[in-house]
Amino acid sequence: MNNAGIGKIQELIYDLSVGDVMKKDVISLSPDISMYKLKEVLRKNRISGVPVVKNGCSVGIISIEDLINWLTKKGAGSSVKDWMTKDVVTVYEDEKLIQAISLFDQKGYGRLPVVERKEKKVVGIVTKGVIIESLLREIEIDYHEEEIRRYRVSHFFEDVTADSVTIGLIYQVKGGDVMNGGAVAGNIKKTLQRLDIKPDIYRRVAIAIYEAEMNLIFYTDGGEISVYIKPESICVNVQDHGPGIPDVKDALRLGFSTAPNWVRELGFGAGIGLNNIQRCSDKMIINSTVGRGTILDITVNMETL
Repeated sequence: MNNAGIGKIQELIYDLSVGDVMKKDVISLSPDISMYKLKEVLRKNRISGVPVVKNGCSVGIISIEDLINWLTKKGAGSSVKDWMTKDVVTVYEDEKLIQAISLFDQKGYGRLPVVERKEKKVVGIVTKGVIIESLLREIEIDYHEEEIRRYRVSHFFEDVTADSVTIGLIYQVKGGDVMNGGAVAGNIKKTLQRLDIKPDIYRRVAIAIYEAEMNLIFYTDGGEISVYIKPESICVNVQDHGPGIPDVKDALRLGFSTAPNWVRELGFGAGIGLNNIQRCSDKMIINSTVGRGTILDITVNMETL
C-alpha cells in the first residue's frame, strides 16, 4: 500500500474548522446597490467578488464575471440583485475545512460565504487564497505546549507488566449528526499525539477514521468506532447499523457513489472515502451484509513509513 504524502497540510484540512481560517472582516453589499458601486468596491479593495447580504443573511453572491457580463450587455442602471447569483452555497463556521475544500473542488466556486449555524448570519468568507494563507500560518505554530503534555508511548508499554498490552478507545457515532462530524477523528488524533505516536502514523489513522466516521453519519443510522493501540500497530474497527453494501467491489471503485443529493450539496459523496481509507492503511477489510450492516477493519503498522 502506498502511504506516501500524508503530511502536515493534509492533517490540517481534516483538523481545522472553516471558522479557524475564514476572513472575518467581510466586505458585503446590499442587493439594491448599483452595479456602478460594485465596480468601485471591487477596484478599491482589489477583490474579485463579494457576498450580497440583507438583514445580515446571505441572499446572493456577485463576482467580477457578473460585472463583465453587465458591462458587455450594457445593463445601464441595474442593481446588484439583477446580476447576482441567487442560489448561494454557504458553509457553517463550525464545519471542517475539508468540507469547504471539497465544495471548491467539486463545484468550481471562487468563494463561499460563511454563516453561523443558529440564525444563518454571515460571519465571514473563505476563498482558496484564504485557505492557503491560513494553512501556511498554521504550519508555523509552536507545538511546545502540546509536547509538554505528551509522554513516550514506548515507556508506557514498557512500564506495564503484562504479556500483552493494548489501549482501547470506543466511540459512538450518531447517524445524520453532521454538526459533530469529525469529532471522533479529532479526539483520536489528540490522544495519539499525546502518546507521542509518530506524525506519519497518527495522520494516517486520523484521516482514515474521519472518512469512516463521515460514512457512518451520511449512510447509516449510526455505529461504533473502536481503536486498539498496540506496541506494533493501531487497529480500528468500525461497525454500523446501516443498510449494508450490495457490492463491496463497486463501493471500492474510485468515483463510485450512492450519495443522496443532500450529501453532495455538502461537498461530500465523491466516491473517494473508502479509497482514502485504503490509501492510509496497511490493511483494510470490509464485510457487509445487506439489511444488517457493515464491519470495517483498518490496520496501521507502527513502524511503516
